[in-house]
Amino acid sequence: MTGYGKAEAILETGKITVEVRSLNGKTADISLKTSMLPKDKEMTVRQKIAAALTRGNIDFFITFEANAADSAKKINIDLAMEYFQQIQELGKKIGTSSLQINNPNDLIATVLRMPEVMDAKKQDVITEDNWTVVEACIDQALANINAFRAQEGEVLYKDVTSKVENILEYSRQVEQFEQERINAIREKILNRFAELKADPDPSRLEQEMIYYIEKLDLNEERVRLRQHCKYFIDTITNEECPGKKLGFIAQEMGREINTTGSKANHTEIQKIVVKMKDELEKIKEQSLNIL
Repeated sequence: MTGYGKAEAILETGKITVEVRSLNGKTADISLKTSMLPKDKEMTVRQKIAAALTRGNIDFFITFEANAADSAKKINIDLAMEYFQQIQELGKKIGTSSLQINNPNDLIATVLRMPEVMDAKKQDVITEDNWTVVEACIDQALANINAFRAQEGEVLYKDVTSKVENILEYSRQVEQFEQERINAIREKILNRFAELKADPDPSRLEQEMIYYIEKLDLNEERVRLRQHCKYFIDTITNEECPGKKLGFIAQEMGREINTTGSKANHTEIQKIVVKMKDELEKIKEQSLNIL
């Protein structure tokens, strides 16, 4: 979801640059950080961005670099002439020697320093005449940020799927301790009866032990965890914008891992559960950056 795109276009009056930046976000939160965009074009641009980027905290910039000739200041001739005439009239009334402007060049220099005589050219950068060029530039910037996102997506895909595979491998490692865990539970129960010097009915004791051990059986959790992991990989591989769904699947994976930990009653299995939780937290964190 994170990305950056930039494009440039040449207009008659200068060079325009469009930049688009995107960070993680649940929805398309678009901020147009420019005053150059005409009001009647803002909705069009927002729709373009939302359609191209889908989700994210998106900042949109337009900057303009004017040509040297177009950025030059111009003289407000009407205002300058008004100042010039008023200064001449003032000179006639009080005497030109008092004003010390016998040289016409001095008078012109004085007029040019008067307020608002020298004024920079002010005009709209984006107009109907050049909108087609500007729109193409915006489209190119959006295409560039999507290309950036695609590159990042490939890296994320490899990273996230490798962590899911790690969880599957850890789940398989749990199996090797299963029989050892059951034997330890059985021995613990028998030792408790021995401590109490009880003499239970062997048949009934075996039934109760089977019932108790079945409640602590981890096979069901392992099966569901494998199914969730497979669904996660299928979703990230085949769906166009799987980000939100991946978050839900990761929650289900976490539920099975937590249940495994609570039923483990075995030190090595607990260590494996901690490793699975660590991988899952990394998956959840990375999933926030997937569309």
